Amino acid sequence: MVSSLKDWRCDMTVLLVIVGMVVLAYFAAPLWLWFAGLALLLFLVSAPPGWWIVAIVFGVVFLVKGVRVRLITQPLFNMLQSKGLLPKISETEKIALRAGDVWVEGELFSGKPDFKKIFDNPYPKLSREEQDFIDNEVNEVCSMTSDWEVFESRELPEAVWRYLKEKRFFGMIIPKEYGGLGFSAYGHSCVIEKLASHSQVLAITVMVPNSLGPAELLLHYGLLEQKKHYLPRLADGRDIPCFALTEPEAGSDAGSIQSEGVLFRDVDDEIRIRLNFEKRYITLSAIATVIGLAFVLKDPEEILGREKERGITCALVDAKKEGIDQTRRHDPLGVPFVNAPLVGKDVVIGMDDVIGGRAGLGKGWQMLMESLAVGRGISLPSTSTGGSKLATFVASTYAVVRYQFGLSIGKFEGIAEVLGRLGVSTYMLDAAKTFTLGAIDKGARPAVANAIMKYQSTEMFRKNMMDAMDIQGGAAISRGPRNLLAHAYFGAPVAITVEGANIMTRTLILFGQGMIRCHPYAYAQIEALEKGDVKAFDGLLFSHIGYVGRNKVRAFVLGLTRGYLHPAIGSGETKRYEQKLAWASAKFAFLSDVALGLMGASLKRRESVSGRFGDILAQMYFIAAALKRFEVEGRQKEDALFLKVAVEEAFGNIDTAFRGILENLLPGFPGIPFRLWSFCSRLNPMGRTIKDDDLHRIAKSLSEDDSVRQRICANIYMGHRPTQLLEAAHRIQSAKTALEKEKRDELLTEEEVIHLAAARALQHEIITVDSFTHEAYMRRTGGKGRV
Repeated sequence: MVSSLKDWRCDMTVLLVIVGMVVLAYFAAPLWLWFAGLALLLFLVSAPPGWWIVAIVFGVVFLVKGVRVRLITQPLFNMLQSKGLLPKISETEKIALRAGDVWVEGELFSGKPDFKKIFDNPYPKLSREEQDFIDNEVNEVCSMTSDWEVFESRELPEAVWRYLKEKRFFGMIIPKEYGGLGFSAYGHSCVIEKLASHSQVLAITVMVPNSLGPAELLLHYGLLEQKKHYLPRLADGRDIPCFALTEPEAGSDAGSIQSEGVLFRDVDDEIRIRLNFEKRYITLSAIATVIGLAFVLKDPEEILGREKERGITCALVDAKKEGIDQTRRHDPLGVPFVNAPLVGKDVVIGMDDVIGGRAGLGKGWQMLMESLAVGRGISLPSTSTGGSKLATFVASTYAVVRYQFGLSIGKFEGIAEVLGRLGVSTYMLDAAKTFTLGAIDKGARPAVANAIMKYQSTEMFRKNMMDAMDIQGGAAISRGPRNLLAHAYFGAPVAITVEGANIMTRTLILFGQGMIRCHPYAYAQIEALEKGDVKAFDGLLFSHIGYVGRNKVRAFVLGLTRGYLHPAIGSGETKRYEQKLAWASAKFAFLSDVALGLMGASLKRRESVSGRFGDILAQMYFIAAALKRFEVEGRQKEDALFLKVAVEEAFGNIDTAFRGILENLLPGFPGIPFRLWSFCSRLNPMGRTIKDDDLHRIAKSLSEDDSVRQRICANIYMGHRPTQLLEAAHRIQSAKTALEKEKRDELLTEEEVIHLAAARALQHEIITVDSFTHEAYMRRTGGKGRV
């Protein structure tokens, strides 16, 4: 009996120790507390003296920093240095990594996100001035622009150009003191979004001068004299800017710029720069009057000192200068925004033309990376959201108006499924765009979040446009003034190539740079290795070990409890999603460190694995944004279903990405534990299968509830054709009773007959597809007619 009691006590002691260790790891307890726990264990089990001696030795080795550095850290430090096991970072990469800030993405990367901090971030609103501008000037310029005629004539009308300049559309980001509109990032975004819902060409033309370019660079890095001269001229359109960065040999790898500027002294002994460059894909370059140019500056004669290679530099070049060729145009999938190559041969500029003057020499890469850290979150997410809202509006109204087999096509489950998915995607995209802009307007420069927005928004726009076109069928592919989707569809693949091609953004930036930027210890450890600072490395190393241990235990515990152990700050619908997001973050953070430990420097080359990590980070970010939107907008009852489907689908995408990582992390026998983990993950998924009924209900609300449609598709331009679509949908819905009576061969009242006839007339107009005479078609396409 006594023996059994002792065994029971021993078992309980062991169990308590295990629980204690889990608790210590879960809360990332300091190292001394672990040894205190070890001492308590030895005392409870009445350990022999030998065990105490071993424990004391280990305590001295690990707790006395000088001893620990000499016996543990220094040998490890030497091995890492000699074998290059951690990723090496070039100087250009370092500048890119230092550009911008770590924002919400850092919390999601941590494994233990502070949701109060995340959800306390601002959600922006338009000022009265910005709203008035959208309601008046933006609507006016849209009404002046026929997108069909722009495609036919291959240019915007002169009257539109005059109006854009007069109303200072090109100066939205320029402060009022320099003659601009001084709009917030959110106000700027909403203007671009509405323009994009009417004409991608119009949106791109306005977007580019307000994006990465001369105005943006001058505002942050220009000399006062440069600002006073250029900014008023850019604001009122006297100068049209472009920014020439991309080259034949420098696309996504902008650091490989071949264009060069050579310092020399002219006959008056003034220091000048002779430029030779070949650029391509430069928007507005064929009509620009001032060219922002990125080039590599060289000083072969050592005019400014002994440094012959001065690095990437940005300058403003008068387009009228001798040697500049603006005579060519590109044709990007037939979308007639101005996009062209730009060539310069022996073009001479002065030192005052360098952005920032002499202090700006060699600072071009830093300028570009810091500007991109912000720009990626504004321009393309805005055009993509505007296009997605247009797609959702067209699909939801057309699905009511178009009948087949005696039924509105929106009643067919196949159409409803696609329409529901389209509405959810647009809801999620708009939430993430707005959430990101709130941070930018408060002065943050969330580089990784903005890269996520660039990649995700353009990919979602491409998919949304395809879904809307599938619903419209033949009407979507037949070009003409009635077609609202075809031209936006042409522009979708163009967007994925801008500001870094999407494949590169996903596989190299989201996680490749995100891991280094957002990880609390990785970059600091690499810097300590490079500097040979073993003491700094020691502190970081053991903090990192504790961090990994904490996330390992959190991933296990939250996985075992399906996140329920996380004390969520939300309530109702959002509480459960927050708990699962905490679980996803812990698993992501732990697995990230596992991947870094296993692959080290080769992680940069494992782009498929890296891309999946990027997918997870992006989905977590979008979930957080959707939860924020739902709270800010007052937990609209109708929106709860949008949130549910959006979040569950995102968790499903996270499940898929995790399985892909685990199945591919290590090949052969060493990878068996990870493949086993993958199998277990299938048994305990984060996401749930989306219910058909949920998608059908969303489709019904989009098609039949004006308030829902207006909220999801807010801020689109309601021109003649969209207004017709909406009116037709209303008429068909109001004639539903008459249609049902007619189907049953019941007698209609005179009023019902008139109302039904009007509805059918408008319905016929909506489903009519543009056609042309043969001669008109051939003239329009430049053909010669029948042979």
